[in-house]
Amino acid sequence: MGELILVLGGARSGKTSYAQRLAHELGGDKVLFVATAEGRDGEMQERIAAHRRSRPSAWRTLEAPRQAGQAIVQSVDGAAVVLVDCLTLLVSNSIMPLGDEPDAGAAEAAVRAEVEQLLAAQRHMDATFIIVSNEVGLGLVPPYPLGRVYRDLLGLANQIIAAQAQRVYWMVAGIGVDIKALQEVLADRRRDGM
Repeated sequence: MGELILVLGGARSGKTSYAQRLAHELGGDKVLFVATAEGRDGEMQERIAAHRRSRPSAWRTLEAPRQAGQAIVQSVDGAAVVLVDCLTLLVSNSIMPLGDEPDAGAAEAAVRAEVEQLLAAQRHMDATFIIVSNEVGLGLVPPYPLGRVYRDLLGLANQIIAAQAQRVYWMVAGIGVDIKALQEVLADRRRDGM
């Protein structure tokens, strides 16, 4: 089983760039880039095109807006690193088919299934997994039911992935802070009575 790394932060915090640098350091050209976005409008299509231009041409790309774990298992083929960009959209893609006011239980089940597929794929492979996700719990409470369900379930998905990850980077203005390593340092200081 390879290492699991979560790169977490707000919008435009530098998550993708940081994750791509890390993937290149760890895997060179042997990276499977798992894209979860769907180009449903012109703006999103341009964002997808910009993301494509930003990554090395030697990397393989897998478009997997749903059931990403299963798709990865079928496509990993020699990759040293699997970079999933991003969990944010994977969660959204899981709950959007449930409508504007989704049943919270059904939405949670859909998200948990998607996350478990990712973790199962990671546990059964030698590749390092880097998962990019947004932290949406620091902003305003969404004024509509779908937004609140989405915010809550993305937070849950982030927690599940972070609990399993060996490294969790919190991105601030393009700077990644390894919060699991920081947590260990603080725990050591508490044990040492500092």
